[in-house]
Amino acid sequence: MTPAARVQAAAEILDRIAAGTPAEQALLGWSRASRFAGSKDRAAVRDHVFDVMRRWRSTAASGGGESGRARMLGLLRQQNTDPDTLFTGQGHAPKPLGDAERAAGRVPEGAEALDLPDWLWSDWQASLGAEAAPTAEQLRHRAPVFLRINTLRATPAAAIAALSADGIATRPAPLADTALEVIEGARKVARSKAFTDGLVELQDAASQAVVAALPLAPGQRVLDYCAGGGGKALAMASRLSGPVEAHDANPARMSDLPARATRAGAEIAITPEPRGLYDLVLCDVPCSGSGSWRRAPEGKWRLTEDGLADLTAIQGRILDTVAPLVARGGTLAYVTCSMLATENGARVAAFLAGHPGWSLARERQFLPSDGGDGFYVACLTAPD
Repeated sequence: MTPAARVQAAAEILDRIAAGTPAEQALLGWSRASRFAGSKDRAAVRDHVFDVMRRWRSTAASGGGESGRARMLGLLRQQNTDPDTLFTGQGHAPKPLGDAERAAGRVPEGAEALDLPDWLWSDWQASLGAEAAPTAEQLRHRAPVFLRINTLRATPAAAIAALSADGIATRPAPLADTALEVIEGARKVARSKAFTDGLVELQDAASQAVVAALPLAPGQRVLDYCAGGGGKALAMASRLSGPVEAHDANPARMSDLPARATRAGAEIAITPEPRGLYDLVLCDVPCSGSGSWRRAPEGKWRLTEDGLADLTAIQGRILDTVAPLVARGGTLAYVTCSMLATENGARVAAFLAGHPGWSLARERQFLPSDGGDGFYVACLTAPD
């Protein structure tokens, strides 16, 4: 495919997404219908699509419309690429720009320029203060790729060397002692021997830092209550060199976890109904995902005020549910990949107000400026 044909393909996929098709489904549908597209073509089209989704509002303003074509035009303008070099109408390229398209488009303003919904902007500012605008700007750009060194399988030096042998260059990421940032060859990771042999896992650096902040010690009974794909359960098992129980309200989310645990040499027990008392219960609760909108920008535009209110209610119920599972003096770790105070400090304050005897041992908000995704962690101590 030519660069122009990739732009046209991205525009068509964006129209499907705007009509309600989930992004991954729209990309998969195009890929299956476009057998002529090679791996580099698919990667380039995907990059175009996600670049626009991170800038959904501002590209519409810059391009003068809400169609996929207009948004791709807006993206090119923001990237200082001459649209006439791609909108040529030759072969599978987009048709040439008309006079109206050339005249359309404006400089985005306010929350639109920062690619946030208007309804969210006041809460965003209240949550982040002076970091509100810089953080929103960071979410308009691609996220770094991070790996976690699996210390059950490799030392940092061995993992770095194995990745290098597969053409993947990395450097230590300061947020966590197990974190590596991929600086070259990111698309080779999933096929690398280092990955398939379990030496490394894909995991954001701040997510790793959250696990590093937990009071883990050998011999503890540990539960990952909202395990999802199991990334944090695997990271905890690696740090403990011992078993971790994993539970999720939707067991299908954990379908790949047994295979991942085998690859990693980690001891993970799927627990349909957690019973008894645990020294540490991790609740990485359902949330807005605002801290990871660089990676999953669709969530930014699907979120609504009512949806956010529903999420905070779910978060409160989960905390109430797991509190009785924590042993005396044990830890309930509340985690979100959000940067919104209503999902973070406000939820912890509400829990403490309703559960006398519990205390806040520590909390931290990670922002993209720290070097990873946005995460929040609060370690709550149960009464003795």
